[in-house]
Amino acid sequence: MKPNQIDNAWQAASKCEQCAIRHLVLFANLTKDDFDYLHQPIKELHLNVGETLYNQGDEPNALYTVRSGLVKLVSYLSDGSFRIIRILKQGDIVGLEALDNKAYLHHAVILKTASFCRLPVEDIKSLNTHSPHLFTQLTARWQQTMSDADIWLTILTKGFAKQRVAYLLLHLAEKTETESCYVPNREDMGGILAITTETASRIIAEFKRDRIISFLSPHLATIDKKKLLVITHGKNHDA
Repeated sequence: MKPNQIDNAWQAASKCEQCAIRHLVLFANLTKDDFDYLHQPIKELHLNVGETLYNQGDEPNALYTVRSGLVKLVSYLSDGSFRIIRILKQGDIVGLEALDNKAYLHHAVILKTASFCRLPVEDIKSLNTHSPHLFTQLTARWQQTMSDADIWLTILTKGFAKQRVAYLLLHLAEKTETESCYVPNREDMGGILAITTETASRIIAEFKRDRIISFLSPHLATIDKKKLLVITHGKNHDA
């Protein structure tokens, strides 16, 4: 790799060190020497709501760190319906399966305007061979992915519908310092929680009446975390 390419890669990583989420970014702990193993600089991408980062079955040529925004991983079923497998937030890695030479397993669709760091697979593999810094980060990300999958399977698709909606809102607000969170539309909420859009609409309307949720914009709302926690423990639930 030429010196100017190394410098370009290092300058891109330096941006991560200066940003507010540097402790979450995959390359944050790397040294300049580590970047000798990169063949191209880190690129930043910006995508709008509804745009696709990649499609299921696409060639797995890169991983992506979510710098801001939200991404939904979608699987379409044979009957035309869909399920949202996970929602990825700031600091999460999109497309980890690429490291196992597998085609992307889902459609990655932008849920909330997002920015990414694009990390070429060939560079990640080369760097991982030589740098303990990256190995530690990747191990942590695999573990986080497994934990999130457990949450999706054991919490967000089990129990009464009202409990599921409460769990989802708390999950989306998990990494925020305020009492606000992004609220998916009713169709996406149904795709996440395995409930009908009508059920999702009814529960959100009830939460509004009970002042558990208060919308600031179509997809941003303040929530009462204490009341939501009461619901998750099985009180005031419905079928």
